[in-house]
Amino acid sequence: MKMKKGVSVIIVLLLSTAGFAGPQENKPEVNKPAEIKPAETQPAERKLGLTYDITYMSKYMTKGFESYGQQGGLFNSIDVDLYGTGFGINVTHRNAIGSGYVDKQRFDYTPYYKTKLFEGTPFAMNTDISMTYKHYYGLARDKSKTLYEWIFAFSWPKIMPGGLVPYYIAHYEYPAMSDFKYSYITGWVHRFGLSYDLKVTELPNPLQLSSEVAYTDGIEGAAHDWSYATFGISTKFNLTKNLTFVPGIYEQITMDDSVSKRHDITYCRLSMKYKF
Repeated sequence: MKMKKGVSVIIVLLLSTAGFAGPQENKPEVNKPAEIKPAETQPAERKLGLTYDITYMSKYMTKGFESYGQQGGLFNSIDVDLYGTGFGINVTHRNAIGSGYVDKQRFDYTPYYKTKLFEGTPFAMNTDISMTYKHYYGLARDKSKTLYEWIFAFSWPKIMPGGLVPYYIAHYEYPAMSDFKYSYITGWVHRFGLSYDLKVTELPNPLQLSSEVAYTDGIEGAAHDWSYATFGISTKFNLTKNLTFVPGIYEQITMDDSVSKRHDITYCRLSMKYKF
């Protein structure tokens, strides 16, 4: 079947990424002697973190869907880190570039919690759990697809050799209104991926290579099947102490028409971040 062939291709590509990464020497961390501080020295005070981000996407791709069709998207966000506790909140405004899609302009309000577990072991795990309220402010609440989305993201930076980092991200969406006409929104997307930081001498920071395959589980009325794979490359440039530019280019291979009618979708993502 065409679907099974598509999945086979993705598996081969994922394995190819691992082969490309190649083995690297695992250097142990150097144990530095503890710094002796005067008794009156106080621990560093935790500060409120604030980051502004403006991001352009040539196509707004989210969970395999082309939300703005052939148009790009512009997103402005403010992220507030609550004193290094792992808790924070992000507010993002999303809109299409060009005419149309006025009804899809929205604000996303996202409280989150990030933490690290099992540090110092091969099973060290980064976690990021968030809940988003998506508000289409141009429409009445009962006439828009206003919804909630939970995201559960996990990565394991030390569990694989050669610098490969596996990750898993689960999305769960459901309508904010208990209205039957929007019940088709409810569903899951499961994303399984690998990332690898490739050091390039000509660049100040590594190139991050990523590859993932997704299983769509009924969200937005899509089929319950392996639906798409995405391959990407990105890096970052520290323009000043607080200003960072992050460019990236991605290729989506669609395997399910209920997510997208187009098989190959190439898009770029350009982000400028300023940390106050």
